[in-house]
Amino acid sequence: MKIDFVEALAEISKDDWNKIHLNEYPFLKYDFLKSLEDTKCVASNKGWTPLHITVEDKNQIIGAMPMYVKTDSQGEFIFDWSWADAYYRNGLDYYPKLVSSIPFTPASGPRLLSIDKNKNVEMIKAVSDAMKDLTQENNFSSSHVLLANQNELDAFSEEGFSIRTSYSYHWFNNNYENFDHYLEDMTSRQRKNIKKERQKIHDQDVHLVRYIGEDITSSMLESFYQFYQVTYLKRGMRGYLNLEFFESIIKLIPESIMLVMAANKSGDFVAGAFNFYDDEKLYGRYWGCLEEYDSLHFETCYYQGIEFCIENALKSFDPGVQGEHKIKRGFCPIETYSAHWIRDIRFKEAIDDFLNRERVHILQYNEDRKSLLPFRKEVISNLYEKI
Repeated sequence: MKIDFVEALAEISKDDWNKIHLNEYPFLKYDFLKSLEDTKCVASNKGWTPLHITVEDKNQIIGAMPMYVKTDSQGEFIFDWSWADAYYRNGLDYYPKLVSSIPFTPASGPRLLSIDKNKNVEMIKAVSDAMKDLTQENNFSSSHVLLANQNELDAFSEEGFSIRTSYSYHWFNNNYENFDHYLEDMTSRQRKNIKKERQKIHDQDVHLVRYIGEDITSSMLESFYQFYQVTYLKRGMRGYLNLEFFESIIKLIPESIMLVMAANKSGDFVAGAFNFYDDEKLYGRYWGCLEEYDSLHFETCYYQGIEFCIENALKSFDPGVQGEHKIKRGFCPIETYSAHWIRDIRFKEAIDDFLNRERVHILQYNEDRKSLLPFRKEVISNLYEKI
């Protein structure tokens, strides 16, 4: 196996990439990642310098991982600011670092593309060795693989990477026939609460529609993008993504996109939620609103997505990180994982100790939060048996 690095996804042909992208996970699609680069959302001046890794055999690409040299921790959602601060307080640089992740996308999934899954462990050994060598040769502090799947993490762990536990909230489809069938799994009190929230939307004369890919018009997208940026501006920030990126992916991967738009009684759009999906899962990614309505966020970002999953027989729904309010609406606390290789042995030992203590806390946190789920006890047990 030969390992190589490329400084732009354009250096790899779309055909070669598609030969190793053997699932529908939207965030590893060639056009998604390349659109981030082409629209300059991902660039050196944004803290993300592409340095994708490829695995070749007999002059053919048989594997790849998206990878970036990072000069900050923005847009990663696996928070290591305290690690960077510890380096700084000891007179050392934490940045740059090497990161394999999906920029601005805290959605767990595969990170390695492979033409032959039987060779994944062998590939990850070669990839991890190359990442370590690159980290040492360039005096990077560390290498990271964020929110990878379990098989990949096990392989990276075997190569000396430390595993970090974090958490998220996911909804799981218990073979529901419709939204009312879903509500039947809940306690009477929680079922009434959700019905009240949905009724409030009707009472406020707000109408919601879901649009798939090619049905999304330019005017809809422009309205959504305004909502997206306004939501960031309310917090004194600016959204990571520009309008050109959204226009690009709707054109290139419409089969992966579902947009929820909310309109007032005059027919004017007032809020929207931008989602991705594959053959098994819905991913809620971006939300924004121009006018505030009671329970509109819950309807737009959660209930519409749940209905979409039920109607399309999707197994689960990842609505995005954080937000304990998701639990009472049926999103289960689950563990997610990342892999980290720290070059300086002194910091590795300290970080390993931190990760062990953090893991105990997160596991207990998730166990405690299960009591907030709206479901009957036997339903909760059944759901976690399937996870």
